[in-house]
Amino acid sequence: MCDDFTALTEDANLARRGLDRRAFAALGASMALAGCAGSFAPKSGGSDVKEKMVSITTADGVADAFFVHPAKGAHPGIIMWPDIAGLREAMKIMARSLAAEGYAVLCVNPYYRGGPAPTFESFSDYRTPEGQAKVGPLRAALTPDAITRDARAFVSFLRGDPAADGKRGIGSHGYCMGGPFTVRAAAAEPGHVRAAAALHGAGLVTDDPDSPHRLIARTQASFLFAIARNDDAKQPEQKTELKKAAEAAARPAEVEVYPADHGWCVPDSPSWDPDSADKAWQRMLVLYATL
Repeated sequence: MCDDFTALTEDANLARRGLDRRAFAALGASMALAGCAGSFAPKSGGSDVKEKMVSITTADGVADAFFVHPAKGAHPGIIMWPDIAGLREAMKIMARSLAAEGYAVLCVNPYYRGGPAPTFESFSDYRTPEGQAKVGPLRAALTPDAITRDARAFVSFLRGDPAADGKRGIGSHGYCMGGPFTVRAAAAEPGHVRAAAALHGAGLVTDDPDSPHRLIARTQASFLFAIARNDDAKQPEQKTELKKAAEAAARPAEVEVYPADHGWCVPDSPSWDPDSADKAWQRMLVLYATL
Protein backbone atom coordinates (compact mmCIF):
# COMPACT_ATOMS: atom_id res chain seq x y z
CA MET A 1 0.00 0.00 0.00
CA CYS A 2 1.22 3.58 0.50
CA ASP A 3 4.03 2.49 2.84
CA ASP A 4 7.64 3.62 3.23
CA PHE A 5 8.60 1.67 0.10
CA THR A 6 6.01 3.60 -1.89
CA ALA A 7 7.03 6.89 -0.28
CA LEU A 8 10.59 6.50 -1.57
CA THR A 9 9.25 5.99 -5.09
CA GLU A 10 7.03 9.05 -4.73
CA ASP A 11 10.09 11.10 -3.77
CA ALA A 12 11.89 9.88 -6.88
CA ASN A 13 8.93 10.77 -9.07
CA LEU A 14 8.73 14.26 -7.57
CA ALA A 15 12.46 14.74 -8.10
CA ARG A 16 12.03 14.00 -11.81
CA ARG A 17 9.50 16.83 -11.87
CA GLY A 18 11.90 19.16 -10.07
CA LEU A 19 9.94 19.03 -6.81
CA ASP A 20 10.29 17.77 -3.28
CA ARG A 21 7.48 17.02 -0.85
CA ARG A 22 7.51 20.49 0.64
CA ALA A 23 7.29 22.12 -2.79
CA PHE A 24 4.59 19.70 -3.90
CA ALA A 25 2.53 20.38 -0.78
CA ALA A 26 3.02 24.12 -1.22
CA LEU A 27 1.34 23.92 -4.61
CA GLY A 28 -1.88 23.19 -2.77
CA ALA A 29 -4.68 20.95 -3.95
CA SER A 30 -5.91 23.39 -6.59
CA MET A 31 -2.48 23.79 -8.20
CA ALA A 32 -1.75 20.07 -8.04
CA LEU A 33 -4.99 19.48 -9.90
CA ALA A 34 -4.43 22.23 -12.48
CA GLY A 35 -4.62 20.70 -15.92
CA CYS A 36 -5.72 17.28 -14.72
CA ALA A 37 -9.34 17.93 -15.63
CA GLY A 38 -8.26 17.96 -19.26
CA SER A 39 -6.63 14.55 -18.79
CA PHE A 40 -9.98 13.16 -17.71
CA ALA A 41 -12.08 14.92 -20.34
CA PRO A 42 -14.50 12.46 -21.97
CA LYS A 43 -13.13 11.32 -25.33
CA SER A 44 -16.62 11.31 -26.81
CA GLY A 45 -17.35 14.89 -25.80
CA GLY A 46 -19.42 13.75 -22.86
CA SER A 47 -22.82 14.84 -21.62
CA ASP A 48 -24.15 17.26 -19.03
CA VAL A 49 -24.09 15.84 -15.53
CA LYS A 50 -25.84 16.44 -12.23
CA GLU A 51 -24.09 16.00 -8.91
CA LYS A 52 -24.77 16.07 -5.20
CA MET A 53 -23.57 14.69 -1.90
CA VAL A 54 -25.79 11.87 -0.65
CA SER A 55 -26.24 10.01 2.65
CA ILE A 56 -26.52 6.22 2.61
CA THR A 57 -27.60 4.17 5.61
CA THR A 58 -25.28 1.22 6.17
CA ALA A 59 -25.16 -1.48 8.82
CA ASP A 60 -22.57 0.64 10.64
CA GLY A 61 -24.01 4.13 10.36
CA VAL A 62 -24.57 6.72 7.64
CA ALA A 63 -22.06 7.01 4.82
CA ASP A 64 -21.61 10.16 2.77
CA ALA A 65 -20.80 9.89 -0.92
CA PHE A 66 -20.48 12.02 -4.04
CA PHE A 67 -23.10 11.01 -6.60
CA VAL A 68 -22.77 12.27 -10.18
CA HIS A 69 -24.62 11.10 -13.29
CA PRO A 70 -25.83 12.28 -16.71
CA ALA A 71 -28.56 14.88 -16.42
CA LYS A 72 -31.05 12.74 -18.31
CA GLY A 73 -31.91 9.07 -18.41
CA ALA A 74 -30.86 6.00 -16.44
CA HIS A 75 -27.33 4.64 -16.75
CA PRO A 76 -25.18 1.80 -15.42
CA GLY A 77 -24.23 2.38 -11.79
CA ILE A 78 -20.60 2.53 -10.69
CA ILE A 79 -19.15 2.31 -7.17
CA MET A 80 -15.87 4.24 -6.97
CA TRP A 81 -13.57 3.48 -4.03
CA PRO A 82 -10.92 6.18 -3.36
CA ASP A 83 -7.31 5.60 -2.46
CA ILE A 84 -5.92 6.01 1.05
CA ALA A 85 -6.41 9.79 1.03
CA GLY A 86 -10.17 9.34 0.71
CA LEU A 87 -12.95 11.27 -1.00
CA ARG A 88 -11.65 14.69 -2.07
CA GLU A 89 -11.62 17.01 -5.08
CA ALA A 90 -9.27 14.82 -7.13
CA MET A 91 -11.71 11.94 -6.86
CA LYS A 92 -14.67 14.17 -7.69
CA ILE A 93 -12.96 15.31 -10.91
CA MET A 94 -12.48 11.70 -11.95
CA ALA A 95 -16.05 10.79 -11.01
CA ARG A 96 -17.46 13.70 -13.05
CA SER A 97 -15.49 12.61 -16.09
CA LEU A 98 -16.72 9.04 -15.81
CA ALA A 99 -20.31 10.24 -15.40
CA ALA A 100 -19.96 12.29 -18.58
CA GLU A 101 -19.16 9.04 -20.38
CA GLY A 102 -22.63 7.77 -19.46
CA TYR A 103 -22.46 6.31 -15.94
CA ALA A 104 -24.12 6.97 -12.59
CA VAL A 105 -21.05 7.21 -10.35
CA LEU A 106 -21.14 6.87 -6.58
CA CYS A 107 -17.76 7.94 -5.19
CA VAL A 108 -17.88 6.86 -1.56
CA ASN A 109 -16.26 8.11 1.63
CA PRO A 110 -14.63 4.94 3.01
CA TYR A 111 -13.83 6.77 6.26
CA TYR A 112 -17.41 7.76 7.09
CA ARG A 113 -17.19 5.95 10.42
CA GLY A 114 -14.78 8.67 11.50
CA GLY A 115 -16.69 11.61 10.03
CA PRO A 116 -17.77 13.14 6.72
CA ALA A 117 -15.44 13.78 3.79
CA PRO A 118 -12.98 15.21 3.12
CA THR A 119 -10.75 13.46 5.62
CA PHE A 120 -7.82 14.97 3.69
CA GLU A 121 -7.97 17.87 1.24
CA SER A 122 -5.28 16.29 -0.93
CA PHE A 123 -2.83 13.40 -1.05
CA SER A 124 -0.18 15.72 0.37
CA ASP A 125 -2.31 16.20 3.48
CA TYR A 126 -2.35 12.45 4.01
CA ARG A 127 1.45 12.25 3.73
CA THR A 128 2.04 14.70 6.62
CA PRO A 129 2.89 13.28 10.07
CA GLU A 130 -0.52 14.42 11.24
CA GLY A 131 -2.19 12.71 8.31
CA GLN A 132 -0.31 9.48 8.94
CA ALA A 133 -1.46 9.48 12.55
CA LYS A 134 -5.03 10.29 11.60
CA VAL A 135 -5.42 7.59 8.98
CA GLY A 136 -4.37 4.66 11.19
CA PRO A 137 -7.60 4.09 13.13
CA LEU A 138 -9.71 4.96 10.09
CA ARG A 139 -8.04 2.25 8.03
CA ALA A 140 -8.27 -0.22 10.91
CA ALA A 141 -12.06 0.04 10.75
CA LEU A 142 -12.08 -1.07 7.11
CA THR A 143 -12.16 -4.79 7.79
CA PRO A 144 -13.24 -7.25 5.10
CA ASP A 145 -16.60 -7.66 6.82
CA ALA A 146 -17.08 -3.89 7.05
CA ILE A 147 -16.34 -3.43 3.36
CA THR A 148 -18.72 -6.23 2.47
CA ARG A 149 -21.50 -4.57 4.48
CA ASP A 150 -20.74 -1.20 2.91
CA ALA A 151 -20.71 -2.64 -0.62
CA ARG A 152 -24.17 -4.11 -0.14
CA ALA A 153 -25.50 -0.75 1.04
CA PHE A 154 -23.93 1.05 -1.92
CA VAL A 155 -25.35 -1.45 -4.40
CA SER A 156 -28.77 -1.03 -2.78
CA PHE A 157 -28.52 2.75 -3.17
CA LEU A 158 -27.69 2.50 -6.86
CA ARG A 159 -30.45 -0.01 -7.51
CA GLY A 160 -32.94 2.31 -5.88
CA ASP A 161 -31.99 5.57 -7.59
CA PRO A 162 -33.72 6.49 -10.87
CA ALA A 163 -30.44 7.76 -12.37
CA ALA A 164 -29.04 4.22 -12.25
CA ASP A 165 -30.42 1.61 -14.62
CA GLY A 166 -31.48 -1.32 -12.45
CA LYS A 167 -31.63 -3.62 -15.46
CA ARG A 168 -27.91 -3.22 -16.12
CA GLY A 169 -24.96 -4.58 -14.18
CA ILE A 170 -23.05 -2.42 -11.70
CA GLY A 171 -19.35 -1.62 -11.99
CA SER A 172 -16.86 -1.17 -9.16
CA HIS A 173 -13.38 0.28 -9.28
CA GLY A 174 -10.86 1.39 -6.72
CA TYR A 175 -7.40 2.84 -6.27
CA CYS A 176 -4.68 1.76 -3.83
CA MET A 177 -6.50 0.41 -0.75
CA GLY A 178 -9.73 0.62 -2.76
CA GLY A 179 -8.46 -2.03 -5.19
CA PRO A 180 -9.37 -5.05 -3.06
CA PHE A 181 -12.66 -3.40 -2.10
CA THR A 182 -13.76 -3.76 -5.72
CA VAL A 183 -13.31 -7.53 -5.56
CA ARG A 184 -15.11 -7.73 -2.22
CA ALA A 185 -18.00 -5.75 -3.70
CA ALA A 186 -18.24 -8.19 -6.62
CA ALA A 187 -18.23 -11.13 -4.19
CA ALA A 188 -20.77 -9.46 -1.88
CA GLU A 189 -23.26 -8.80 -4.69
CA PRO A 190 -22.45 -11.27 -7.48
CA GLY A 191 -25.86 -10.89 -9.06
CA HIS A 192 -25.37 -7.15 -9.55
CA VAL A 193 -21.65 -6.22 -9.65
CA ARG A 194 -20.55 -7.45 -13.06
CA ALA A 195 -17.32 -5.50 -13.69
CA ALA A 196 -14.50 -4.62 -11.29
CA ALA A 197 -11.23 -2.75 -11.79
CA ALA A 198 -8.37 -2.55 -9.30
CA LEU A 199 -5.98 0.27 -10.23
CA HIS A 200 -2.60 -0.01 -8.46
CA GLY A 201 -4.57 -1.98 -5.89
CA ALA A 202 -2.97 -3.09 -2.64
CA GLY A 203 -3.40 -6.36 -0.80
CA LEU A 204 -5.05 -8.25 -3.64
CA VAL A 205 -3.04 -11.42 -3.01
CA THR A 206 -2.37 -12.38 0.61
CA ASP A 207 -2.15 -15.55 2.69
CA ASP A 208 -5.51 -14.86 4.34
CA PRO A 209 -8.35 -17.32 3.70
CA ASP A 210 -10.48 -14.43 2.45
CA SER A 211 -7.76 -12.83 0.34
CA PRO A 212 -9.38 -10.91 -2.55
CA HIS A 213 -7.90 -13.20 -5.17
CA ARG A 214 -9.64 -16.15 -3.50
CA LEU A 215 -12.98 -14.35 -3.75
CA ILE A 216 -12.92 -14.15 -7.55
CA ALA A 217 -14.57 -17.57 -7.70
CA ARG A 218 -17.58 -16.16 -5.82
CA THR A 219 -18.21 -13.46 -8.41
CA GLN A 220 -19.91 -13.15 -11.78
CA ALA A 221 -17.75 -10.21 -12.82
CA SER A 222 -15.14 -9.37 -15.42
CA PHE A 223 -11.95 -7.85 -14.03
CA LEU A 224 -9.19 -5.37 -14.77
CA PHE A 225 -6.08 -5.55 -12.61
CA ALA A 226 -3.69 -2.71 -13.47
CA ILE A 227 -0.53 -3.24 -11.40
CA ALA A 228 2.14 -0.66 -10.62
CA ARG A 229 5.68 -1.57 -11.60
CA ASN A 230 7.06 -0.96 -8.09
CA ASP A 231 4.27 -3.07 -6.59
CA ASP A 232 5.21 -5.80 -9.06
CA ALA A 233 8.85 -5.52 -8.06
CA LYS A 234 7.88 -5.99 -4.43
CA GLN A 235 5.39 -8.81 -5.06
CA PRO A 236 6.10 -10.35 -8.49
CA GLU A 237 3.90 -13.36 -7.82
CA GLN A 238 0.78 -11.18 -7.52
CA LYS A 239 0.08 -11.01 -11.25
CA THR A 240 0.49 -14.76 -11.64
CA GLU A 241 -1.81 -15.56 -8.73
CA LEU A 242 -4.48 -13.18 -10.03
CA LYS A 243 -4.36 -14.77 -13.47
CA LYS A 244 -4.51 -18.28 -11.98
CA ALA A 245 -7.46 -17.38 -9.75
CA ALA A 246 -9.41 -15.82 -12.62
CA GLU A 247 -8.73 -18.76 -14.92
CA ALA A 248 -9.75 -21.27 -12.25
CA ALA A 249 -12.99 -19.33 -11.72
CA ALA A 250 -13.58 -18.94 -15.48
CA ARG A 251 -13.82 -15.17 -15.01
CA PRO A 252 -12.51 -12.80 -17.71
CA ALA A 253 -9.57 -10.81 -16.35
CA GLU A 254 -7.07 -8.39 -17.84
CA VAL A 255 -3.91 -8.41 -15.72
CA GLU A 256 -1.12 -6.04 -16.69
CA VAL A 257 1.90 -4.39 -15.08
CA TYR A 258 2.01 -0.73 -16.11
CA PRO A 259 5.24 1.27 -16.65
CA ALA A 260 4.34 3.58 -13.77
CA ASP A 261 4.51 3.57 -9.99
CA HIS A 262 1.90 3.10 -7.27
CA GLY A 263 -0.50 6.03 -7.36
CA TRP A 264 -0.05 6.78 -11.07
CA CYS A 265 -3.80 7.02 -11.80
CA VAL A 266 -4.62 9.75 -9.28
CA PRO A 267 -3.88 13.35 -10.32
CA ASP A 268 -2.89 14.72 -6.91
CA SER A 269 -0.53 11.79 -6.22
CA PRO A 270 3.24 12.42 -6.39
CA SER A 271 3.47 9.43 -8.74
CA TRP A 272 0.78 10.58 -11.18
CA ASP A 273 1.69 9.55 -14.74
CA PRO A 274 -0.73 11.09 -17.28
CA ASP A 275 0.07 8.67 -20.10
CA SER A 276 -0.33 5.51 -18.04
CA ALA A 277 -3.34 7.03 -16.26
CA ASP A 278 -5.03 7.59 -19.60
CA LYS A 279 -4.30 4.03 -20.71
CA ALA A 280 -5.79 2.58 -17.52
CA TRP A 281 -8.79 4.90 -17.87
CA GLN A 282 -9.45 3.73 -21.42
CA ARG A 283 -9.11 0.08 -20.44
CA MET A 284 -11.60 0.66 -17.62
CA LEU A 285 -14.05 2.20 -20.10
CA VAL A 286 -13.73 -0.92 -22.26
CA LEU A 287 -14.51 -3.04 -19.20
CA TYR A 288 -17.53 -0.93 -18.28
CA ALA A 289 -18.88 -1.08 -21.81
CA THR A 290 -19.79 -4.70 -21.00
CA LEU A 291 -22.30 -3.68 -18.32
